[in-house]
Order: sequence, then structure tokens, then C-alpha cells
Amino acid sequence: MYYAGIDAHAKYLRIAVVNKVGGEIVAEKQIASRDTVALIEFLARYEGIEVVVETCPFWPWIQQVLEGAGIPFHLAHSRELRAIAHHPQKNDKVDARLLARMLGARLIPPAWPRSRQQREWLRLLRHRVSLVRQRTQVANRIHSQLHQQGLSLPREQLLRQSGQQWLKTDAWPNLDPEQRRIVRTHLRLIRWLSQTIRGLDRPIRTAAEKNADVELLRSITGVGPFWGLMLVAELLPITRFPNAAKFVSYCGLAPRTSSSGGHTHYGSVPKEANRWVRWAIVSATATHVQRLPEGRLAQSYERLKDRIGWKKARIATARRLAYAIYAMLKTHTPWREMEPVHREDELQQAHVGC
Repeated sequence: MYYAGIDAHAKYLRIAVVNKVGGEIVAEKQIASRDTVALIEFLARYEGIEVVVETCPFWPWIQQVLEGAGIPFHLAHSRELRAIAHHPQKNDKVDARLLARMLGARLIPPAWPRSRQQREWLRLLRHRVSLVRQRTQVANRIHSQLHQQGLSLPREQLLRQSGQQWLKTDAWPNLDPEQRRIVRTHLRLIRWLSQTIRGLDRPIRTAAEKNADVELLRSITGVGPFWGLMLVAELLPITRFPNAAKFVSYCGLAPRTSSSGGHTHYGSVPKEANRWVRWAIVSATATHVQRLPEGRLAQSYERLKDRIGWKKARIATARRLAYAIYAMLKTHTPWREMEPVHREDELQQAHVGC
């Protein structure tokens, strides 16, 4: 039995192979990146070999190549790995050896490798997010020109036909020639970006309609095709979470806890959690509360808002929604207007932190 650690880089792969007995180094090699033939030939010499790679931009193609050759693949969680494995020396050779030895000792903190379909969905969704942000930046440059002349327009109006008409009629006479040139250029960019974003909405909607789990999540008021597909791409399979508390923690909605001497302190939610999932659930919560004010989540939000403020109340309500999402995906049950089942300590945590 052998274990291989791969320290992956854009131009090369540094590989170390250790044996099962004692973790002794039996082979090391540096291979050019994407030289898949050399990679498989080198690893195939060792019967029963398993390979571990740290999370990085290059792991998907390595996984595809290794699994195609029948070699077991493991993905190591980079942040947790750094917390476990400190070494006074830091170089590619040391990293590859450390990965191999930790795999042999079964000390690798695992990261879940998403499927190829999930990665495709995430590329599509994040591309759309990037374009929306670019459009916002362009719109902000137009607002900057307006502010220099003492003019103002609500931000959302600039993306509408009425707002652009106001620019041409009311604002145009007050702008300098160079400012008109800037505004004209930026309006063309906004129109192009808006058209491209609409073009991306079609495949997102198609993918959402073909996926049963997305349709399940869309039974929640406030979850549309975009948020539903985002959650499915980021979270499935739900079986990788042993319980609801682990799921909510992964979503970045569980407050930090510090216990000592019988006293427990609840802090803020961690910033290093999955920001895409947290953004999706918090945004869906805000829409849900707005569209369904008579619902239980909205009523809970209103009670908490009066007591702890809207920011903490929004996170606490999103945490309740996360528990419900876990139950829905676990049992394949559509949304119902009912409180998720919590333990008493989980109910207390749902009311603290931000």
C-alpha cells in the first residue's frame, strides 16, 4: 500500500510517494503540469496507491485524470490542513511529503470535491454575479459625474428606461462635454452587460427547472432559480452533513462559541465560512420576509428586530431558514409554514450572534 501527496502548481506537480510501513519516502518526482501520461505512468508503478491533493485551482483536472485511471483521489481542506500541519521548513518537496504521510496516517482533513455538473453550475452563476457587479461599478461612475454637477438619481433608476430618459432630457444640459462622453460610453456598457446577463438567465432557469432539488427549494417564498441552483450546487449531497448543526455551521450562520468554566459565550458568525451559501440564504430570507409578512419566519424576524436590532435578527432568521432547508433536502419535503425542529440549545443560539 502506498500513499502519494501532490503539491500542485500551474506549471508543475511535485509528487512524493511513501509506503504504508513507517511512512518512508520511496519515490519523488516533479512533472510538468498537464503531462497526464507521465503522471499516470509514475503513479501506476505502485500497487494500491492513493493520492491526496490540497484544495487549489488545479485539483479538478487532477481528480478527473486519476479517477479515470482507477486511482483513489482525496481532496484535503487547505485551511484545516495548515492548522494541523506546521513545519519550520516550507517548500514544495516538504509539502508533498507531508500530504503523503498525513494520508497514510488518515489525518487528512477532507474537503468535498464537487461533481463536474456542480462546478459547471457554479461557473455559470458566479459569471453572472461578476457581470452584475461590473454593471454596478459602471453605474456608479455615471452617478459620480451627476454628483459633480449637483444632480442625483436613485441608483436602481439608472438601469431602467425611465432613468436613462431622465439622463437625456433633464441631466444632459447640465453636463460638460467630457462628462456627456463618459456617460454615453457607460450607458453603452450598461446596455451590453444587461443583455449578456439576460442571456445567462436562460441557461440558469433551464438548469433549475430540470433539477428536482432546485424545484424543492423554490417552494420557499424568496428562493428563485438563481438562489435555488446556487444552494444545490454548493450544498449537495446533503448526506455529507451528519446533522443540521454541522450544516448550519457550514452555511456560516452558527455563531462562534467559547466555553470555559461552565460558562458559554456566543459571538458573531465566522467570516471564513462559505460566503456564497450565506449570501444566498440571507438574501432569500430578506425576500421571504418582505413577500410573506404574515409567515412565521417574518413574524419571528419582527419580534427579534425589536429586541436585538435588524442585523442580528436577519442572521437569526436566516439560521432558522437554514435548518428548514436542511430538513427539506434531507426528507425531500417541500416548504411548509412550520418552524424547523430544534434542540433547546439550538433555539437559544438562534437568537444570538450576528
